[in-house]
Amino acid sequence: TLSPLDMAPVYDSVRRTGRAVVVHEAHRSFGVGAEVAAAVAEHCFYSLEAPVLRVCGYDTPYPLSRIEHEWLPTVDRVLDAVDQAVAF
Repeated sequence: TLSPLDMAPVYDSVRRTGRAVVVHEAHRSFGVGAEVAAAVAEHCFYSLEAPVLRVCGYDTPYPLSRIEHEWLPTVDRVLDAVDQAVAF
């Protein structure tokens, strides 16, 4: 569930790896992913070795169903963000 969201495992992972990539299907701004990224930055700031990255839908109106696959996060976008976080 998203509420309440158990952030302790997330913080443990970030402290162990020094990195975080948040993936969600909603818009980039004002979503759950933004809240998770903010919480990670707030609670794990000194453990981070790279910026918290978000992979999500674009900040545009939700598209028609026949083209939503172009709007939603893809495996390639997620892997690009992971590569960017590791290479930082």
